[in-house]
Amino acid sequence: MKHGIFSNFKGDLFGGLTAGIVALPLALAFGIQAFGGIDAPEASSMGALAGLVGATLLGMFASIFGGTHSQISGPTGPMTVITAGLISASWTASNGNFSSVLIAMSLAGLFCGLFQILFGILKIGKYVRYIPYPVLSGFMSGIGVIIILQQIYPLVGQKSPVLVVDMVTGLSTIAKAGISWQALGLGLATIAIIIAMPKISKKVPSTLVALIGVTIISLLCSIEEKLTIGEIPTGLPMPFFAKGLDLSNVDWAQVLKASVIPGLTLAGLGSIDTLLTSVVADNITRTKHNSNKELIGQGIGNAIAGLFCGIAGAGATMRTVVNVKSGGRTQLSGVMHSLLLLSILLGLGALVRYVPLAVLAGILITVGYGIIDFKGFRDLNKIPRSDAFVLITVFIVTVFVDLLTAVGIGMVMACVFFMKHAGDMLERNYSTAEISEFDKENPWPDETTMPEELKGKVYVQRLNGPVFFGSITKFQEVMHDVPTDAKIVIIRMRYVAYLDQSGVYAFESAIKDLQANGATVLMTIVQPQAMSKLTALNIIPGLIPEDHVFPTFEACTTWLRNNAQ
Repeated sequence: MKHGIFSNFKGDLFGGLTAGIVALPLALAFGIQAFGGIDAPEASSMGALAGLVGATLLGMFASIFGGTHSQISGPTGPMTVITAGLISASWTASNGNFSSVLIAMSLAGLFCGLFQILFGILKIGKYVRYIPYPVLSGFMSGIGVIIILQQIYPLVGQKSPVLVVDMVTGLSTIAKAGISWQALGLGLATIAIIIAMPKISKKVPSTLVALIGVTIISLLCSIEEKLTIGEIPTGLPMPFFAKGLDLSNVDWAQVLKASVIPGLTLAGLGSIDTLLTSVVADNITRTKHNSNKELIGQGIGNAIAGLFCGIAGAGATMRTVVNVKSGGRTQLSGVMHSLLLLSILLGLGALVRYVPLAVLAGILITVGYGIIDFKGFRDLNKIPRSDAFVLITVFIVTVFVDLLTAVGIGMVMACVFFMKHAGDMLERNYSTAEISEFDKENPWPDETTMPEELKGKVYVQRLNGPVFFGSITKFQEVMHDVPTDAKIVIIRMRYVAYLDQSGVYAFESAIKDLQANGATVLMTIVQPQAMSKLTALNIIPGLIPEDHVFPTFEACTTWLRNNAQ
């Protein structure tokens, strides 16, 4: 049992319970944020319940089946922003049918889980590392700004608009709508405690201190009931189809259609969020996670949470770090975290009803602030302009358009800029010359073996990099510059590690043009990937015989000495 689930029981017990204490206020806050865009009397209580159910079930099953032993999973800011958009859209489309909203949310969570399981089976987890930093930075900062904008309204006792544009334009009318100074005072006190508490002691989670302390103050001040969470249902979570919902007026085709794309978006974002947290856990614990197994575990957790009307989530960095720092090392810590939250659902939820919405708003404002990548913005004038442009564009699109669109645009822009940089680099690296005139001062070492009698008859083309669709323009230019009277052309392929379809076709055209001018084309040191592409499309031996392809430049000059006239 040295490496078993009970090998670190004491550490996992304390780590899981501490992570659960930290997770409680965040689960409540994210759940209420998800339902904040609909005008229904039960929105706050159902939101709090959905947040708790999501944190409990996802945390439990992702820990059991996942591939990161110390990870704590639950609702996160990015995932909640998408869920909030889904819920508000479903509320509008169904003309205020709350049952349709819950079913749409549940199905989106189910689809999210199924997609994540598919990602894990297809072993997509390894590709997360290819997301450029400017895309992640702009995306996360945009989410942080959205969270802050959305929580300004409950901070002053008002209902937050659904669209970010309305949140921004509505800031000027907050005073006219009537500020609840009681709510504002409680919210600011919450923020102050969260900021100040770590400077006093880090042994107790500052969010928990703020939640309990300010809630007690609100009870002493007799805060209005409408400014609190309100009563949340207790008992074991039930599947959405067994909750007694009115299903008679549900447009199932519309609900399904509205759930699939958000489910896919949640799956993609949740996978990125989770695997980045897994990397953080690896760095702290000196371990290595299994990314594809982790995606499968997250998928199982989100699918089950969705079935039971819990909001979708992901691996949570702050809760994971708290768990590890408190001693958690195995899956048992995540289970302990979920058992604590389950106890809230089974009976302690009656105490949660008194928590002011402004307190949760204050907690989320600090979360949003922590998500923003201030370092990335500070360094905008120091990083390449293309990276800065990608970061700012992704940030703006995230805030004002759509999260998935922002990531898609950012990835496309980053790829285009990379290809341009690669092409520019290759322009500097391609070199050509006639042996009789070239390299008298800077020859490549093996080119000094060229026999005197062949100098003046041979033209050498060096290729120092991949030939792909981003570099074929320069490749075509240098091949076009080969003198038309060249009788022997040697194409040096040592550094051509990659050829794509565009590159192969460019090679085919260039070789045909050279041969049409009467030149004999030879190749040296063709790398395996390039060779496989050239042979697959019959460039070798269709255009260049196999005996005209040499493993070394010296072998090529030996052949020339014996065969060239």
